[in-house]
Amino acid sequence: MSDEPATPRPPSPSTEPRRRAVKAVIPAAGLATRFLPATKAVPKELLPVVDRPVLQYIVEEAAAAGIRDVLLVTGRGKTSMVDHFDRQPYLETRLEEKGDAERLAAVRRPAELAEIYTCRQGEPLGLGHAVGMGDSHVGNEPFAVLLGDEFVDESEPLLPAMLDLQAETGGIVLAFLEVPREEVKRYGIASVEPAEPGLVPGAEVVRVTGLVEKPSPEDAPSNLAVLGRYVLPGKIFETIRNTKPGSGGEIQLTDAMQTLLDEGTPVHGIVYRGTRYDTGMPLGYLQAVVQIACQREDLGPAFRSWLEEFVQAGGVGS
Repeated sequence: MSDEPATPRPPSPSTEPRRRAVKAVIPAAGLATRFLPATKAVPKELLPVVDRPVLQYIVEEAAAAGIRDVLLVTGRGKTSMVDHFDRQPYLETRLEEKGDAERLAAVRRPAELAEIYTCRQGEPLGLGHAVGMGDSHVGNEPFAVLLGDEFVDESEPLLPAMLDLQAETGGIVLAFLEVPREEVKRYGIASVEPAEPGLVPGAEVVRVTGLVEKPSPEDAPSNLAVLGRYVLPGKIFETIRNTKPGSGGEIQLTDAMQTLLDEGTPVHGIVYRGTRYDTGMPLGYLQAVVQIACQREDLGPAFRSWLEEFVQAGGVGS
């Protein structure tokens, strides 16, 4: 018998503790053609919703969930997105000299939310390709993906429950929104079944059995659309590298996730019942501006009063 001590046996995968994701990738390299000519020189992600750009709401959402490491996947002409999260010493000094503490705090806040990193997507080859750009930054750890044109109301958070669920299951976690059947052709759509109870208390969790990108209404397996929030395991990167172009000739994240599902990776989803703001199209953007302006304590009462008069007058200005 050997006198050497026995080599400790590694814990089984089922008992090995999993790490909660602490990094996020925000794909923000799109051309935003729906907003031209406004987005010819100004990134869509910096369009203001009242007095904060869309992208700041998204980074705030990540920070509130405990994520302080954010990678922006950008494109040509979008360096101003990074500038927004940098300090502005001259502006800060002027505000400080004027004694404008409120605006000074607002200007400093973006730089305090998270550590912002960037990489450039050379050409728009699809969401899967954009997410894959985060490989060297994220590594083999789980991470969140937040699309750059939608966010949820801060009083009804979604991401914390998604992070908790992914830490529990170790697989893929999606967010779902029920949409009218005629709109399923705009989204990735899931087929689902009930999940094991008690995974995340208070969350409406389902187990995903299949995913399809932008199906026709008659072919859609459900009306549960994939919302622009994902929590993914690090192994998604290798799968993306091996994913061929799909719908629209682009590398689709949905296809890569379906491959992992087929290989046995658990995929769960949380059905979100809160308020989601979709700023990816002009109508949704305008709706977000109006909704958030109405909620503001400083603007809401006067704006709601004006809006009511404007609607009663048939939408005709004085």
